[in-house]
Amino acid sequence: MLKTIANREIEVNDEGYLVNFEEWTKEVGKSLADEHGIEMTEKHWEVVDYLQEKYKNEEALSVRGIKKSGVIDIKQFYSLFPGGPLKKSTLIAGIPKPKSCI
Repeated sequence: MLKTIANREIEVNDEGYLVNFEEWTKEVGKSLADEHGIEMTEKHWEVVDYLQEKYKNEEALSVRGIKKSGVIDIKQFYSLFPGGPLKKSTLIAGIPKPKSCI
């Protein structure tokens, strides 16, 4: 289905994840974050960059992997993206929901 995000029509799935990663821009990410009540900081963007890099390299994403990454500690990850940090951070990053998320 199409959804207006950052003044653009973008195709998303039924959970709101972008269907086509190439449509993601920083403005799209910020707009998605705003929808979820998240005010993006440099640390948020650092996590988004990390997730996108992992996705581009076709590496599996998990909370455990985030913890081991050295990018962010797990407590901070949960505070930056409350209520399902991996689900929300990947949605904002414009990448598919990880298989590890239910």
